[in-house]
This record gives sequence, structure tokens and C-alpha cells, in this order.
Amino acid sequence: MADAPLALLVMAPALTQGMLTDAHRERLRASCRVPHAEPVASLDEPAAAAHLGDVEILLSGWGCPPLDAATLARVPRLRFVAHAAGTVKNHAPPECFERVRISSAAAANALPVAEYTLAAILLANKRVFRLRRLYAEVRSFRLWAKEAPGLGNLDKVVGVVGASRVGRRVLELLRPFDFDVLIHDPTLAPGDAEALGAELVEIDDLMARSDVVTLHAPSLESTRGLIDARRLALMRDGTVLVNTARGALVDHPALVRELESGRIDAVLDTTEPELLPADSPLYELPNVFLTPHVAGALGAETGRLVDLALDEIERFVRGEPLRHEVRARDLETIA
Repeated sequence: MADAPLALLVMAPALTQGMLTDAHRERLRASCRVPHAEPVASLDEPAAAAHLGDVEILLSGWGCPPLDAATLARVPRLRFVAHAAGTVKNHAPPECFERVRISSAAAANALPVAEYTLAAILLANKRVFRLRRLYAEVRSFRLWAKEAPGLGNLDKVVGVVGASRVGRRVLELLRPFDFDVLIHDPTLAPGDAEALGAELVEIDDLMARSDVVTLHAPSLESTRGLIDARRLALMRDGTVLVNTARGALVDHPALVRELESGRIDAVLDTTEPELLPADSPLYELPNVFLTPHVAGALGAETGRLVDLALDEIERFVRGEPLRHEVRARDLETIA
């Protein structure tokens, strides 16, 4: 192992506690020299600083420091960063890619987001987000289908905005159900959409036809406020908006106005801002199901992220092609 590359684990321990198991550490040691088996949040920590001249691989995660020019100058032998999380935009600026190869575990993170989305779609069409509150209020029997017109999943129209990793996973999970599925993505051709099991449509058409609209587009300048007041107005009464992507995709003041009218419902795992102010009406509106950005990998699910990152490290050490490499040009289109 004397000629094995030296690896450091760089991620915020407070954010990644319990993410790395003993089995993960053993896997890393099998292919790399690992002088310090516990994660460090900063390369300034003594456990990392002593090895900066020799480190070739970083296993990074949430809370890792940015790999800017100053940092790269401190790690002259760094060749590969395996990020055990989703987006690399927050810590890998374009100049980083000129010297270092980077992979992301976004594909592993896509599955729990898609699972959350599927659950949200199925429950939204059963109108449970409204009925749970009504049931708590009346505490007696009602003809529930009459109380919630349109209740049920059969033949509903689901509109998917964005054929991203998560969007494609959602399309896979929707296949067994009796839905008509629409998709909007400017990068897709009709044949590609058909292969994914969906009908390719313009976004205004999707907004007007869908019973549930679910957002899976990346947050870019071109997609900021994509779901604006005009497009929200296109949604039929009773439509449900699901957002597990980024809050910036939606014009939030316009969304709040629509929700306060009671005309549509929403399942929101991401908002703008990410942490809503304490007086936000979204906390209290009866037609909003609000969760604190938990759709992605959390708890036991984070093991998938580390497994994927370790797979990539093992491929890199063996000189094999990476399966989840991120390139500089991808920064323009990824979340």
C-alpha cells in the first residue's frame, strides 16, 4: 500500500454524523492510504494540514471547503475529489476542473427525492392533505369523495417539469400507475420523452392540463421564477404543485397569493428562502404540506452516497472510467 494514493475525508462532521460506517472506512483503506479516518471540516485542522503536500484524493461531503485557487495551491498533488453528496457547484468553481477530476453522488441522492415525490403525488391525488385537516375538525363521518372532488389516482395527469436525474427517476416510478404523464424539458426531443413514458409538451400546456405538477428542473438564471404568476394562474382549481427541486424555481409571493385563495394546493420541500421567516403563511395554510428539505438522502439513506463515492474512488485508483464524473461544462445545466 506504500504506493497507494493518500486520501482525506473533508466534510462537516455536524452535517455528516453517522454517514460513514466502519465498513466504509475499511473500503477506503483497501484502496488508499488514510492517515486520518475521521472527517475534517477544514484543511486547516492539524489532522489534514500535516498531509496537504501528499494528498491525492478527497472524499468530500456536505460542508466541505471550496476548492478555490488558494486551496488548490495548498494541495499540489490533488487529482480527484469524490463528492458524497449532490451538487458540486457550491465548492468546485470552474478553475478547479482544469486540474482536478470531480465526481458527484447526485445519482444516489436522486432516488429518495423521487420516492418522496411519488408519495406526494399519490397522496395529493387522494386529497389527503386537505382531508386530514377536515377530519380533525369535524371528527365524524362525511362522504369524503364529495368533500374532496376529484379524489383518486386513476387516470390523473401528472406534469413533470425537468428531465433531470430526479425527473427521470420520478418517471420510472410513475410507470406502474394509471397516470397520463406530461413532461416539459427544452433539451428533450419527442422521441426521448416517449421513451421515458411521457408526452413532451410546452410548459404552459403542462400547467393547464395537469392534476399534479412536480418540479425537477435545475436552479439556473434561466429557470429562476419559471413558475411565475401567469403560469400559476394556468393551473386548474384543485391542482397540486410539488416542489422538491429548488425554491427559486417558483415566484413565492405569487404562489402564496394563489395558496391563500384556496384555489390550488402545494407540497413544498424547498422554498425561497430555504429557511422561511417565522411569520410565513406557508407554515399555517391548510392547503400546504410543508417539509424542511428532507426529500433528499438523510439518515440511513446517506449510506448510498458514500457507497457511490467509494465506488468512484476505487475506479479512479484502478484507472477505470468514472461513472459519475462532473465536468466544467456541466455547471451550466446541473442543479
